[in-house]
Amino acid sequence: MKNYPHINWSEIARRAIVERIEIEEHIVNEKINLNLLNEAIEVQDKNRHKTVINKTWSSTEEIRKWREMRK
Repeated sequence: MKNYPHINWSEIARRAIVERIEIEEHIVNEKINLNLLNEAIEVQDKNRHKTVINKTWSSTEEIRKWREMRK
């Protein structure tokens, strides 16, 4: 943090805390199934792990490819 004195770290922390509170309130208010949410997180983690192992695949290139196909 000392390397970036121009950044207002307290504001970044404040925004992160507010965002997290909003997420938690949304979960409570919408009565989200936490088991289903955790299962989705596990699937995302497994998929992310696959992309880290595969050094030849580029998410940026994949996005560009699909965007070009839509044109």
